[in-house]
Amino acid sequence: MPTKLTDRPAWKALQAHHEAVKNVHLRDLFAQDASRGERLTLEAAGLFLDYSKNRVTDETLRLLLDLARETGVESHRDAMFRGDTINTTEGRAVLHTALRAPRDAEIIVDGKNVVPDVHEVLDRMATFADQIRAGTWLGHTGKPIKNIVNIGIGGSDLGPVMAYRALEFYTQRNLTLRFVSNVDGTELVEAVHDLDPAETLFIVSSKTFTTQETMANAQSARAWTLAALHDDAAISRHFVAVSTNAQAVQKFGIDTANMFGFWDWVGGRYSMDSAIGLSLMIAVGPEQFRELLAGFHDMDEHFRTAPLEQNMPALMAVIGLWYDDFFDAQTLAVLPYDHYLSQFSAYLQQLDMESNGKHVTLDGQKVDYQTGPVIWGQPGTNGQHAFYQLIHQGTKLIPCDFIGFLRTLNPSTPPGMPAHHDLLMANVFAQTEALAFGKTLEEVQADGVKPEQVPHRVFEGNRPTNTLLADVLTPRILGALIALYEHKVFVQGAIWNINSFDQWGVELGKVLASKIVPELEAAAEPELKHDSSTNALIRRYRARKQGQ
Repeated sequence: MPTKLTDRPAWKALQAHHEAVKNVHLRDLFAQDASRGERLTLEAAGLFLDYSKNRVTDETLRLLLDLARETGVESHRDAMFRGDTINTTEGRAVLHTALRAPRDAEIIVDGKNVVPDVHEVLDRMATFADQIRAGTWLGHTGKPIKNIVNIGIGGSDLGPVMAYRALEFYTQRNLTLRFVSNVDGTELVEAVHDLDPAETLFIVSSKTFTTQETMANAQSARAWTLAALHDDAAISRHFVAVSTNAQAVQKFGIDTANMFGFWDWVGGRYSMDSAIGLSLMIAVGPEQFRELLAGFHDMDEHFRTAPLEQNMPALMAVIGLWYDDFFDAQTLAVLPYDHYLSQFSAYLQQLDMESNGKHVTLDGQKVDYQTGPVIWGQPGTNGQHAFYQLIHQGTKLIPCDFIGFLRTLNPSTPPGMPAHHDLLMANVFAQTEALAFGKTLEEVQADGVKPEQVPHRVFEGNRPTNTLLADVLTPRILGALIALYEHKVFVQGAIWNINSFDQWGVELGKVLASKIVPELEAAAEPELKHDSSTNALIRRYRARKQGQ
């Protein structure tokens, strides 16, 4: 049996070290090292990381990287890039990195180089996207397509919608893109209420073409289309599929020539740079989509080749683990200071929490340490007027990642207008400074604050942050940023000895829902065999439904 993580020498050394440094303040760490702010930084793939405002010493970092090496992070990384079957519970390779590999790369899965297949799908996507963008793909009545509605859920929605919002500056503005994921029919109704069916294309994204929520929305979209166009033949001009189930796609009415596939070694939450990103490619164009892939690849190569001491995903991973497992931090706030990254924290919720929200190790043993943190956040400066109070003066330790850009895509410099970007970035730098150093009792008193207010205006500080900066938000930078967090999650999962690539936890609710649906729809009162609470809730719903 493998050595338990908590029995490893590196873990025990970290426990002892934590006892020695847990009360050391960032004020003291900076006072003792005048170069700390310049020294604890790193650049890779167009991103700059300042990790100096973390509660770590050089010894902390050395011990954390010892743990990474002791748990085989480097060999796990190499196995992933080789295409080994590291998703052991599902018997699959994990090769989202192949989705952004250059054409001349060679990545072997089951004896076959998969890179040519990846580029064949990308080329087909590009041809289709160009037709939509040029207005040469015509709907059933001969009108060009002006509206794209992506129907998916989980990774088939969160990635495309996040990236579309992030790259909205680069989109073709005469196209309208909407995204539908929730099985709540209201979302679809609102998404299409002002659209012309004759000018609307639906992209149905489901690997199996059986995903309950996605197919319910797809069938409703089909009915909405046919109600206006009155011809089943219209479906082949107004629907395309991202799937591998050709039979189900064809039965739905979609021409399989307009089916874009992907592979078992692509996990849903890692799939936005596969055919799942078709809606995004239509919006930004094939050239910008390939720039996005290049950014992913830049970070892949950095992660694959850089020693752990200079490896950005690895450093962010072990620092996060330090707070998770030794300071008992429960959450991580991801705080992008850019309007375009409004969905980035929501995207990371699935990437991180579905990957590392696990309670057993690879060999099925229950863990005795914390695994993945709760990921949350929203763009600055909005969050400053909502939840930052808790981060600054609350009783919970909340590590934060701040993300900012040195230049804005939308400079606002007409005479008389404020310098918006200067104000935005001043808040990035001010917040991390305030969180790190706070304001002491003596400093508050020196300001002449009323005595009764003094305790309330003290900031303890010592709240840890990372600051990530890039020059400007481009498709390439977005790709690198996403890949950074992908590989960070991977490193943490490898250290925790868990499978970051399955998601059995989402299955039980789906199974139970499939049993409850017929109980809600049955004409006669069904025999209910759930617990008393669930039975009562079902009866209450049925009674209201019958009394409509």
